[in-house]
Amino acid sequence: MVSWITSDGLTDYAKALSEMEARAEGIAAGTADEAIWLLEHPPLYTAGTSARREDLTDPHRFPVFEARRGGQYTYHGPGQRVAYVMLNVGARGRDVRAFVQGLEDWVIATLAEFNVVGEKREGRVGVWVARPDKPPLPDGTPREDKIAAIGIRLRKWVSFHGLSINVEPDLSHFGGIVPCGITGHGVTSLVDLGLPVTMADVDVALKATFPRVFSTQLAEAP
Repeated sequence: MVSWITSDGLTDYAKALSEMEARAEGIAAGTADEAIWLLEHPPLYTAGTSARREDLTDPHRFPVFEARRGGQYTYHGPGQRVAYVMLNVGARGRDVRAFVQGLEDWVIATLAEFNVVGEKREGRVGVWVARPDKPPLPDGTPREDKIAAIGIRLRKWVSFHGLSINVEPDLSHFGGIVPCGITGHGVTSLVDLGLPVTMADVDVALKATFPRVFSTQLAEAP
């Protein structure tokens, strides 16, 4: 059984990390249900295990946290739906790559609920939106903007951290980092794309599309 938890207001990052780790331990021990935790953070940057110091271009702008998840630098802040996924990957096939791809598929299905075409890109974890309305890059490459970031950590085959979807954040806040270490392309949000979508709308879509990608019934762990 997957429990859904929604927190109102802004959740302190350190508190969220502590609670995620405790829940993951409980899931691994068989004393807690799997959970999806939907929340927003105050403005902050997180550094994944592959973060490069030079990609933190404005280190004094917002607090910076060592997230110990996969990936590089990411921004979190108001107007961004963070979905922390505490799921038993060990009982879901023990395929980390497939699990991350499943998270991308979940975001893509969620965006499709609003008629937004999200896409994957080889070598770039996350979900992207083509922007033919914007000038191409100097080398002629069509412009794409990132709308969702993904980064997880596993402990005892239980995931924590997860994904973030830009609903209506202040996009200028991404200016203090090179998001996910990728230059050239930008970031966007549902509202930036001209869609009057609320956080509640996104939550409904996330809950509706989750079972299409992830079984709510666990296989017997080997």
